Amino acid sequence: MWDFEQGEVLAFDKPLHWTSFDLVAKVRYNLCRKLGKKKLKVGHSGTLDPLATGVVIVCTGKKTKLIETLQYDTKEYVATLQLGATTPSYDLEKDIDATYPTEHITRELIDRTIPQFLGEQWQVPPVFSAVQINGKRAYEYARKGQEIELKPKLLVIDEIEVLAFDAAAMQLTIRVVCSKGTYIRALARDIGERLQSGAHLIALRRTRVGDTRVEDCMTIESFLEQLNNYDYVQE
Repeated sequence: MWDFEQGEVLAFDKPLHWTSFDLVAKVRYNLCRKLGKKKLKVGHSGTLDPLATGVVIVCTGKKTKLIETLQYDTKEYVATLQLGATTPSYDLEKDIDATYPTEHITRELIDRTIPQFLGEQWQVPPVFSAVQINGKRAYEYARKGQEIELKPKLLVIDEIEVLAFDAAAMQLTIRVVCSKGTYIRALARDIGERLQSGAHLIALRRTRVGDTRVEDCMTIESFLEQLNNYDYVQE
């Protein structure tokens, strides 16, 4: 039996094109309607880009206190990279701004290159990101065409492996297990550079957060259906 005010930890499979905030807002709105409350604490434990799908942990009520701890859970992603081209956002949010040679890229080169990203890595976050600079998000500067300098951050990649490589399309699919603060878009950029070419992200799915796997998650539709059938007795 759910008790949203005492607190619940809910695992969702975030839809494509939704922000993490969109998901939280949808959950909060429907919970407040169902419970007859004007306010209810609801938050998520880790942002997922609009162009990504997969696991987002949402906490309600008193269990929002767990969010800071949950943010440090290890995360797993499956990412598909387009080699030979870059975009300003390192994904499909922006159009291609440059193309690069790919004739030299072979499966053998990829298999030698990918393991170089294991362990501690210094990563410069994307300019189109929520990193705070002087009280503003980096993307606010980027979308106005203002140049900013982001400092590299130390992160840890625990596992990284090649799942598939389509040499004809120059598309590379990898699985990554990493620490808090890792930008898979920036990893795509760095892999492209290490391959002496360019790359950007064309698909991203967060498949695990901590022990929560995407196959165990609710869709927003299934949650709302369960909520509709949830018997709440107001004290």
